[in-house]
Amino acid sequence: MFDSKTRFFLLWASMACALSASAQTTASPSGSGRDFIVAVVDSVPITNHDVHLRAPQLREQLKQQGRVLPGDEALLRNALERLIVERALLQHAKETGIVIDEDAVTQAEQRMAAQSQITLDALHRKVASEGSSVERLRQNLRDQLTLQRLTERNVPGRIKISDVEIDQAVRERQSASVGVNPDIELGHILIAVSEKAGPVDIAALQTKAETLLASLKRGDDFARAAKDFSDSAERDKGGLMGLRAANRYPTLFVDATKNLAVGGVTLVRSGAGFHLLKLVTKRASSVVTVTQTHPRHILLRPGGQLSQTTARAQLAEYKRQIETGKVDFAKLAREHSQDASAPEGGDLGWVSPGMFVPEFEEAMTKLQPGQIADPVISRFGVHLIQVLERREAPISERELRDLSRTGLRDKKYEETYQLWAQEVRGRAYVEYRDAPQ
Repeated sequence: MFDSKTRFFLLWASMACALSASAQTTASPSGSGRDFIVAVVDSVPITNHDVHLRAPQLREQLKQQGRVLPGDEALLRNALERLIVERALLQHAKETGIVIDEDAVTQAEQRMAAQSQITLDALHRKVASEGSSVERLRQNLRDQLTLQRLTERNVPGRIKISDVEIDQAVRERQSASVGVNPDIELGHILIAVSEKAGPVDIAALQTKAETLLASLKRGDDFARAAKDFSDSAERDKGGLMGLRAANRYPTLFVDATKNLAVGGVTLVRSGAGFHLLKLVTKRASSVVTVTQTHPRHILLRPGGQLSQTTARAQLAEYKRQIETGKVDFAKLAREHSQDASAPEGGDLGWVSPGMFVPEFEEAMTKLQPGQIADPVISRFGVHLIQVLERREAPISERELRDLSRTGLRDKKYEETYQLWAQEVRGRAYVEYRDAPQ
């Protein structure tokens, strides 16, 4: 799962790639033979050509979001507004002293090349063949890195989450657990069947259980019936088995009562005899569970003679060897991984959602137990990830509140970003010229 900040960066990075790849010429796409200025933001011009480069990227973004696509004129206007906000933010970044060094831009280039599974030189040749230039590519990446850093400085501190909101989010998560593993209490009456009982005896006991079921459905007191007829250990407690998570009851009992309304009774047979079950209580579990994953990985850190492309190819070969049974994952991890988990064969133990960087987390989440992902690039290097197993595990109240707070922060991130970006745009000088065509 990508967090909000990462989604913004990926959007900007893809934008940089799209702009560089689409930059064929400075002539107007309208076919007029000339370009012209459509707006000026703090003395920085935006041209008709700029708008036409941004429009396809915006159209694709709207498609991915499942939104209705506007007509061509409206799309161009929307693209122009996006560019105005971006120029205003870049100017604000310049005024606040944000500078992206050459190494950071080079690393962004390398990530782009590795994600396309080509070398950096091949990326440069591709950009040139499409009519753009390496300089334009690097400038677009610099702009997107600048916007990312500016956003990280200004947006998170503006997000306000109250205890009331967290309490509500916790209640919603707990309510959602009703269908997964609710807390239930069952009433139980056992009509025991002896191992030596013959068909006639069993039929008589079944008739007794069915007669008792009918009387309970008519409203007879369950507790009294339990004391009078039950052979179970709960008879002196009126048949009550105690409030507990559903997964702590026998599966037979849970399956038999899962569709009952509270107060409903049913009859089920087991090797021990006939069980009359009443659903006394059903409520959201006080214990909320999360899906935990048990992964392991091999990490290679590009640097020196090891490029990202080479690291990716090396890990892809490791994956092939592991999947064909030629070598053991743990052995390779101990010998080659550059992570602290190497001595344990790359084993990362049981982890809850949100513990890894988004690129790692997304790849891990898609895997079924036993599967190995293709090499994954993160800011730490290149990973080969395998999922060993998964489980549902309870989390503490504090962990639940932290998880709820994170979820609320992610939901509010984009809205907060949009409000802040519009504030910055409102302080900028914007002059509209000719409409984009």
